[in-house]
Amino acid sequence: MAFDADEEILQDFLVEAGEILEKLSEQLVDLEQNPDDSDLLNAIFRGFHTVKGGAGFLQLDALVSCCHSAENVFDTLRNHKRRVDSELMDVVLQALDNVNAMFDQVRSREEPTPAPAELIAALDQFAEPEGTAAVEPVAVPQDQAPNSAAEGEQGGDITDEEFEQLLDALDGGKPEGGAEPAGESDVSEGNGDDITDDEFEALLDELHGKGQFAGVPESASADEASEPEPDGSKAAGDLITDDEFEALLDDLHGKGGSPTGGASAQEEAGEPKAEPVPQPQPAPQPKPKPEPAKPVAARSGAEGGASAPAPAAETTVRVDTKRLDDIMNMVGELVLVRNRLQRLGAESEDEQMQKAVSNLDVVTTDLQSAVMQTRMQPIKKVFGRFPRVVRDLARNLKKEINLVMHGEDTDLDKNLVEALADPLVHLVRNSVDHGIEAPDVREAAGKPRVGRVTLSAEQEGDHILLVIEDDGAGMDPEKLRQKAVEKGLYDQDAADRLTPTECYNLIFAAGFSTKEEISDVSGRGVGMDVVKTKIGQLNGMINVESALGKGSRIVIKVPLTLAIMPTLMIMLGDQSFALPLVNVVEIFHLDLSKTNVVDGRECIVVRDKVFPLFHIKRWLVKGAAGEPQPENAHVVIVAMGTKRVGFVVDQLVGQEEVVIKPLGRALQGTPGMAGATITGDGRIALIIDVPSLLQHYG
Repeated sequence: MAFDADEEILQDFLVEAGEILEKLSEQLVDLEQNPDDSDLLNAIFRGFHTVKGGAGFLQLDALVSCCHSAENVFDTLRNHKRRVDSELMDVVLQALDNVNAMFDQVRSREEPTPAPAELIAALDQFAEPEGTAAVEPVAVPQDQAPNSAAEGEQGGDITDEEFEQLLDALDGGKPEGGAEPAGESDVSEGNGDDITDDEFEALLDELHGKGQFAGVPESASADEASEPEPDGSKAAGDLITDDEFEALLDDLHGKGGSPTGGASAQEEAGEPKAEPVPQPQPAPQPKPKPEPAKPVAARSGAEGGASAPAPAAETTVRVDTKRLDDIMNMVGELVLVRNRLQRLGAESEDEQMQKAVSNLDVVTTDLQSAVMQTRMQPIKKVFGRFPRVVRDLARNLKKEINLVMHGEDTDLDKNLVEALADPLVHLVRNSVDHGIEAPDVREAAGKPRVGRVTLSAEQEGDHILLVIEDDGAGMDPEKLRQKAVEKGLYDQDAADRLTPTECYNLIFAAGFSTKEEISDVSGRGVGMDVVKTKIGQLNGMINVESALGKGSRIVIKVPLTLAIMPTLMIMLGDQSFALPLVNVVEIFHLDLSKTNVVDGRECIVVRDKVFPLFHIKRWLVKGAAGEPQPENAHVVIVAMGTKRVGFVVDQLVGQEEVVIKPLGRALQGTPGMAGATITGDGRIALIIDVPSLLQHYG
């Protein structure tokens, strides 16, 4: 492998090929559902072809070989010489797994491990037509001879000698008879030297039809098999198109035969070699274009005069994520200064001061929004893996399942995208394994044999709602109560008092599982408790709804970003605290003499609902436990999942956006505290972690 290649070219390949491979996983699962979709077949073929071309440019032979074999399969499929079936898709998906594994090795600067010979053989077998009576192929202008020539080559790569012969032809030193061995060719730079930028441009010009070289007109009949004919119909100033660039990759890699080797077979048959014609595709995927191609575009535009279109300006730039994090931290500090100035401006009677602070507030808010947008990524980066997860798991469990996804373009913070990946995989696997019944069971219950799992995302204010829903068997509250007693989580009386919603939330208890048999998919009760913990760490909430026989619905609510958090500032004594606004349900003033005691716990009744009441000042402020209870107080109703409790506070300060700062080493691990921030009046306020606070004190 050319690890010594230009780092920028390698990075371009890693970025663009990575995007293509991500998309291929989803496209392959879609193809199994829509085997006759010619646009999808063409897109998958082009995906493997593009990755193969970039890998060939970097001399990644193992990656080229696997992509080439997979590409041949889809060339056969799109020409209607074979039908898509589950066995074929199993092999192709296995090939994609191997390509992904090799791609990860390249990213780690390791030599890629070749795919197993059995896998390549299986791909090659599926690349053969199913029978002689093939369906009439779609209109593909490319002759089939180059494909068979490419399949006959070892690895499909052009050799150094053949490439030097091509350079000889371009430089005027044409080989005798068009097939002179490389050892006898006269290369001015000497054998083994790298191709220069000028030579590469000359090669592009020759393929594009722009340049005329000394050796070409004199030996057109001898060399037309090794050099594509110039297309006189094209304007001299046109840029090379994507299809022409693909033809260049084919010529360099050997898909249409090597520059010399592909000519002899056709010439013996008395047929002139056809110019490689690119396959028409619905939507070309991005390709890793080699760096030396850029000067060609600039030169062509300059020579083309006023009629030539100007090359498109670069509109994107690659930025290290650490730099984005640093900028976000600085914006956070700016928000704190803004809050401080707002407080001072409100106390000041200077009108000019207040206007300046108001303008600063607007600019800071816009800047904060713009910086947050740079960190945003579509959640499709997570959703993209689920079609494959559901497909493989359904085949393993012998179930028929259709996955439906909505809101894949919903944006959220890149850190949240990464953090949500594992919890969502657990929940989707749980729906497939526990939720959806076997086809025969569904049919007996009057349901369609094919189950449905729906995954959706939408923005709601400054939060994201994620919903995982299935039309499976649903959950039985009575069975969950029984399991809770067996596991020792509740005694029988307490379990009988649990509401159905509280029963559904038992699935998040550690070690809790209703599976009778342990399998390699589930049954150990590990996973759902991890999901709840992870969502809690993201300052999110998770809620479960279910109906026996109809299905289940899990709703996750997480903030758009973790960097800046909207909070409700409260006072306990003379100390400030911040309650995350996502947990706050409502606020009211309460006469504390009207409370009730249930099971030894103080409670309040609001609109016929009973809420436990906690005096958190006694937990968090030293010496407050012995103070007499006031007659009136403010109560904040907070939520964790489906549970609602009331917190008694001394004073409500108001809503404020805060920047979360980690606690110092001495305070790390303090129960009930998520971090600290600086308030608008310059004081330090601790940010309350509601689930941790109740777990430790309540």
